[in-house]
Amino acid sequence: MSSTTQQAGAKLEEVKQKVEAAAPNTAPKLSGVALYSRFAFAGAVCCSLTHGGLTPVDVVKTRIQLDPATYNRGMIGGFRQVIAKEGAGALLTGAGPTFAGYFLQGAFKFGGYEFFKQQSISLLGYENAANNRTAVYLASAACAEFFADIALCPLEATRIRLVSEPTFANGLVSGFSKIAKTEGVGAFYSGFGPILFKQVPYTMAKFVVYEKVSEAIYKNFVDKSTASNGMNTTVNLGSGLIAGFAAAIISQPADTMLSKINKTKGLPGESTTSRLVKIAQELGLRGSFSGLPARLFMVGTLTAGQFAIYGDIKRVIGAVGGVEIAAAK
Repeated sequence: MSSTTQQAGAKLEEVKQKVEAAAPNTAPKLSGVALYSRFAFAGAVCCSLTHGGLTPVDVVKTRIQLDPATYNRGMIGGFRQVIAKEGAGALLTGAGPTFAGYFLQGAFKFGGYEFFKQQSISLLGYENAANNRTAVYLASAACAEFFADIALCPLEATRIRLVSEPTFANGLVSGFSKIAKTEGVGAFYSGFGPILFKQVPYTMAKFVVYEKVSEAIYKNFVDKSTASNGMNTTVNLGSGLIAGFAAAIISQPADTMLSKINKTKGLPGESTTSRLVKIAQELGLRGSFSGLPARLFMVGTLTAGQFAIYGDIKRVIGAVGGVEIAAAK
């Protein structure tokens, strides 16, 4: 055997050994249903836990929006008023619809966002998508939220009715059934316009601010390739908190209108549009931002928690096949 052949064989064996050594550390990337179902599951869990856990804050916030003349002592004072008037258990009013509704909404929102982002990348090409990533984030978030709201709206209508009228029903099943029986299925979607008006800008702001803040952190302060799991969770918390504040301010007027329109049914023959116009005129600019401090606390906290939990669950269940278009460090 010639020396050249021996050298070629040795080189081939060296390459083979390197490939074999690297193989165990290379996790296969998921795609299709296997990937997006994991995104959806992580989103469902993070939204359900955070929204459900903050039910007491949401109860107080909704009371301030619906009856600002009575609940005029701020968030802490509102807690005391509700407990004094109805007992501590009233702070958990609507917990069932909240857990169920946001489980569905979170699945569509986070799973849909990742799906539509990937579709945008496939349509535009990676380089164009990366150069126009803000537009990709906004469009993906809007599309995902539209479908998420179709799932959320009936349960959100039930939650608001339970919170605004404590004697209306005993819980999710009875409240849902009573609305369907007495007002018809259409009543569940009387607030679909306001919920879109609220949730779509909210979600667009939430995702684009989160993406931009986390991108800036990883680009300027933290090396993502070597960051620990704890550091990544911290970045997700901080980015989510800032994103939550921005999203809360943008969507506050629509959130107040949604609470108002779901409190009572409309007059015979009155359209949703005319109801919204009337509510907007009654509220005015100042009234539209009633309960903002409570909502800033609530949305900032839950958004930070959502992105932290979402990131951790994705890592644990192996949802690692998504495409990132953020600028590299």
